[in-house]
Amino acid sequence: MIHQIKTAAARSHETLLGDAIGAAALMVMLMGCLYLPGFVQGF
Repeated sequence: MIHQIKTAAARSHETLLGDAIGAAALMVMLMGCLYLPGFVQGF
């Protein structure tokens, strides 16, 4: 199983950085959406 993961990572090295940036952007948007109701309610 680890061999398969290493092989897949080696083959998709070019897209790995873009995928990581996309995942981080999704997490930032999720956190923003979760905090938005509490932020608006404070006003």
